[in-house]
Amino acid sequence: MAEASSPKKKIITAVKFAFFLGLGILIIWLSVKDLTAEERSQILHSFKTADYWWVLLAIALGGVSHMLRAARWIMFFEPMGFKPRLDTTFYAVMVGYFANMAFPRLGEVTRCGIMSKYARVPFQKALGTVVTERAIDMLIFFLLFVIMILTQMGTIRNYLDQNLYPKLVAKFGALHYSRMLLLFIAGLVVLIVLLLFALRKKIMASKIYQKVRDLVIGFWEGLKSLSQIKKPALFVFYSLAIWVLYFFMLFLIFFCFEETSRLHVGAGLSALVLGSVGIMITPGGIGLYPAIIQETLLLYGIGKPTGLALGWIAWTAQTVMISIAGGASLLLLSLQRTQDGQAKNNQK
Repeated sequence: MAEASSPKKKIITAVKFAFFLGLGILIIWLSVKDLTAEERSQILHSFKTADYWWVLLAIALGGVSHMLRAARWIMFFEPMGFKPRLDTTFYAVMVGYFANMAFPRLGEVTRCGIMSKYARVPFQKALGTVVTERAIDMLIFFLLFVIMILTQMGTIRNYLDQNLYPKLVAKFGALHYSRMLLLFIAGLVVLIVLLLFALRKKIMASKIYQKVRDLVIGFWEGLKSLSQIKKPALFVFYSLAIWVLYFFMLFLIFFCFEETSRLHVGAGLSALVLGSVGIMITPGGIGLYPAIIQETLLLYGIGKPTGLALGWIAWTAQTVMISIAGGASLLLLSLQRTQDGQAKNNQK
């Protein structure tokens, strides 16, 4: 059964990858198909005139954030009696990001395998720390999402007033869009509740429900394990600093263009939060991330050519950094293994 299921899992994984990659490519096509010749020319001009020194600085900050993630990961292992080297942990983190660019969620398994092989941390224990780490990141992301909604509501409302509301009035009359939105949400909630109640037995028996339940339990168990961290203040600092650096890695790229260099921190927060959604959906955010950045910057009066160019520069900077650092980490891990083997042979 195990041998039969392995090829099946590989096929399912390949189909998932092809689907999400195809989705990314479709989004790329949708984002450029309606561009006029003038807009295409403006995008090329933006690429040529961008100040790429800001991109290099952003990449450097990204590297620091990944190093802090590696340092924070070590803190998970200390209560278990393990003290992996920072360089090994950093290599594992970067190889994990590198693997995620090919197959979503493969990176988590890959970096746990690296820690098991090179730091002798049991695979299941390493996987448990990754679940905890993801729970923390999701909590911080949710907090940032709430802050974005509360602080940028005025900007979003102005955009809706100018772009969406007139179209809704033309179709549905002068009913205020906030009421229409409230009615839509209420109707959607009622429909979802009714469907969940009617299909509750089938849902609870489905594999998807089991996976979601196990994920929620894993998140909760992971959060409870935080009480064992030896230096909680330092742990909190690392967790917040990682996301602060993520923010500046994107916000600094705003300074590549004169038009976006005047944007405030709120625009950067919106781009960070909404852009992160794109990275979660397609492999490495291909196609979707630049499109979301472009649409987000429309809220702040940035034209489509500049917004799309900035989104692609930000995505390319992250992708190049992960590709180079991930590939180098694979090589350095290989060399580290060889050196360890030579040392053991010499001792014999």
